[in-house]
Amino acid sequence: MFDYSLLIRYPMPFALLAILFAVIFSSGVHAADSASAKAPVFQQPTSMRQSVSIGGTTVDYTVTAGHMALVKEDGTERAKVFFIAYTRNGVPDASKRPITFSFNGGPGSSSVWLHLGVLGPRRVAMNDDGSPLPPPFALVNNDQSWLDLTDLVFIDPVSTGFSRALDEKDAKQFHGIQQDVESVGEFIHRWMSTNHRWASPKYLIGESYGTTRASALADHLQGRYGMALNGVILVSAVLQFQTLSFDDGNDLPYALFLPSYAATAWYHKRLPSSMQGMPLETVVEQARQFAATTYTTALMKGSRLTGDERTSVRRTLASLTGLSEEYLERSDLRPNIHRLTQELLRAEGKTIGRFDSRYTGIMTQPLSEWQERDPSYVPTILGAYSTCINDYLRRELNVTTTLPYEVLTGKVWPWDYSSFQNEYVSVAPRLKSAMASNPDLRVWVLNGYYDLATPFYATEYTFSHMGLPPALQSNVTMTYYHAGHMMYLLKSELVRMKEDARLYFR
Repeated sequence: MFDYSLLIRYPMPFALLAILFAVIFSSGVHAADSASAKAPVFQQPTSMRQSVSIGGTTVDYTVTAGHMALVKEDGTERAKVFFIAYTRNGVPDASKRPITFSFNGGPGSSSVWLHLGVLGPRRVAMNDDGSPLPPPFALVNNDQSWLDLTDLVFIDPVSTGFSRALDEKDAKQFHGIQQDVESVGEFIHRWMSTNHRWASPKYLIGESYGTTRASALADHLQGRYGMALNGVILVSAVLQFQTLSFDDGNDLPYALFLPSYAATAWYHKRLPSSMQGMPLETVVEQARQFAATTYTTALMKGSRLTGDERTSVRRTLASLTGLSEEYLERSDLRPNIHRLTQELLRAEGKTIGRFDSRYTGIMTQPLSEWQERDPSYVPTILGAYSTCINDYLRRELNVTTTLPYEVLTGKVWPWDYSSFQNEYVSVAPRLKSAMASNPDLRVWVLNGYYDLATPFYATEYTFSHMGLPPALQSNVTMTYYHAGHMMYLLKSELVRMKEDARLYFR
């Protein structure tokens, strides 16, 4: 520390004195700046003990939140991945307890949705019908948590949540289908090793693009690390992108979306009275049969479909979608999802949700051809989940990092799909490879009837075209829920998911 008494005892010219003061104060400022620059941004993992009542039973657990480094073999850190882990206390041999790694999709999404929607011991409070409560939103104890069945680790891939590359200029090295699989796989390998859990039964659960990641990751973990999994859980799956891409010359999505269109029209009471009185499952099955036969043939004929045959197809299509024959004719019998969400309830001045077509929003552009916004995302879940994860991390889990929590970021774009140049992305062969290499691997696929983002019939098509040997086909289980992409928003389906999970883990 500088001794200011020296300035009194040893006078000096004013100019020199001014220079000395400038140096002193400049050094102090720089020191302060340096200290600020070195302030911790990343969070050292910290743990606390808590409890939750699940199904009437008190479950004591430890929650750990913080960053884990991704490290090159020479010890150089590449990135810090943020995670939240829940492990049950009082287990005689924790190494034998199942461990499930969870992530969402995007690409660019944090793990918040599965975490605070269905799996974790805390969940976002919503009305039982899935509609949001008014701000400022709140968390409640989740009596349907899966923590009584399995320990849980929620992973935020690099650039999402609090996860960051050490050098943001090089973050693109993590933003691609294969790069993402490798980095998430490295995290899982490190976490398992650090926490001595290699002997545990191992599961992955992903939602939306997270199912793309999980399918490829199952193959990667087994091939790269010899880590054989017990199960892969796919919530609202997309493994074959051709099934979802409304591109010129690709007629496949029109047939594969049709059963979801029919479910949506049934829900909003847009079907003819003869069909409206049927159970949802009956309506869906009729749409499946029409899509797999007459409609697919009609699409293949293209402009050669004329006369009475075209009229018959158009009429049946109208009865299944709730759209007018005039609109379908102008659409060349090919209703696009991004137009249908704007068109179905146009006369009522409403749009419908893409993630969950049960939700409706106010139409502000009645002449717009394309969906204005997704009422099942922005007003329904984004604000509630963003508020609750930030409050939970900082107030309940004492996370102190100054980083903003990226709930769903565009920083990862453009996503690198270069390993699939000149072809549609498909990870179905990788899941098939993982299952063939490990015949004990069980796959559970969860589908929402009202999901217009990853429709259930497209998922059925993908699995029926994977070429799984008969001996492995019984390893795949599909369940269906009366909700959308995030079926757990509806309380009744949240309860059903837990019942199905209990059977699966059993």
